[in-house]
Amino acid sequence: MGLEYRPQFGRTTTAVLAWTLLCIATLIFVSLISVAPVAAATNHPQVAQFTYQLFHFLCHQLPERSYFIVGHPLAVCARCAGIYLGFLLLLLAYPLVRSLRETSLPHRRWLLLAATPLLIDFGLTFLGIWENTHTSRFVTGFLFGAVTVFYIMPGILEVSGQLKRRKSPIRQEFTVLSGDTIAAAPSDYSAPARRI
Repeated sequence: MGLEYRPQFGRTTTAVLAWTLLCIATLIFVSLISVAPVAAATNHPQVAQFTYQLFHFLCHQLPERSYFIVGHPLAVCARCAGIYLGFLLLLLAYPLVRSLRETSLPHRRWLLLAATPLLIDFGLTFLGIWENTHTSRFVTGFLFGAVTVFYIMPGILEVSGQLKRRKSPIRQEFTVLSGDTIAAAPSDYSAPARRI
């Protein structure tokens, strides 16, 4: 039986690099949410307009559903802010919670459970049963965003591992012998004259 040798250090290095790059990209993305109101307040209308427009494709940006900084709304609503911040914070803590070598996905029920409070919060308001608040939107979004890390990060780690294996053309084969194979090997103890 031949087993393919897989260098463990290279896999870990690739996983750490993938995680680090995703953390940096997410941190920049989440930071831009507060850039828009700060730019608007500090007389940089072009930067503010560009940033608001960038997030316009991701969020409805209704001021009455958004947090404000220095008199201007964030680039996204409270729920989206919760989703993105939850994703970022759990992504930063991900190696403390789960190994970067683990690429299996949790069962889908955990993602559905995380989405349930968000759907209830939205649904009750949509049906006119109760009016959600900035806090309820933020907290339900935060929970959902945090849990999605466990579904996105394994995929990124799997892809980064495949890219690493494609770049490494050297593959070594080792033969693993079982105990039966070793015991069945011929012995020259029966013929002392042939021993060295």
